[in-house]
Amino acid sequence: MRPVTRSYKYLDALTTTFVVILLVSNLIAQKVCLIGPFSVGRWSIGPFAVSGAILLFPITYIFGDIFTEVYGYAASRRAIWLGFFGTALLYLMGAIVIALPAAPGWKNEQAFATVFGFIPRILAASLIAFWAGEFANSYTMARLKIFTNGRKLWTRTIGSTVVGQAVDTVLVITLTFGGIYPVRILLNIIATGYALKVGYEVLATPITYLVINWLKRAEQSDAFDRHESFNPFSFAEGGNLDA
Repeated sequence: MRPVTRSYKYLDALTTTFVVILLVSNLIAQKVCLIGPFSVGRWSIGPFAVSGAILLFPITYIFGDIFTEVYGYAASRRAIWLGFFGTALLYLMGAIVIALPAAPGWKNEQAFATVFGFIPRILAASLIAFWAGEFANSYTMARLKIFTNGRKLWTRTIGSTVVGQAVDTVLVITLTFGGIYPVRILLNIIATGYALKVGYEVLATPITYLVINWLKRAEQSDAFDRHESFNPFSFAEGGNLDA
């Protein structure tokens, strides 16, 4: 995998944090939580049944925005692949350890299997949706930056999330539950999850602004991917981190 050519103070730490958040999101995703109801005056909506991952996973898209905006598409591509392989390793090692016979004194086999026993269909759906959604997010972010000539950051952070989360949510729900639930229920699950994820990003926009602007000053970097190959497999090609 091609490393980013410039040396940055915070890129490695941010990439590591991104991967950790992704792994933790996968570990807590199996619990279905109730969020809400939310009341405004006489109006009330919810409660919503959502995966525990909703608390953390949307943050990975904020990281994707930061990587692309500050360091360029190549840095985002590197982080996405590291996250992909890290998640695949988590799934693989979970399956291997569950398959190994437990020691006589080990009393928590069922609990361990419940936490780390990922269903193959869910595993495949999660990996495919993550990969496609994150690359859609990063690509949209980079293209919008060129289109707006670096102005109106909010259009990129929100616009890229609208696209990326649409790809991610449709894929993960369809691949996981397609053929199990009627189309009407699938559409309802997709719409609810998508609205919550995009709303998360919108509410986080002021924080995203602060982090991006601080990193641009600290790293002296403001990437424009005018000549970048957006092929997700083009690891050997140089990135364009020109200001």
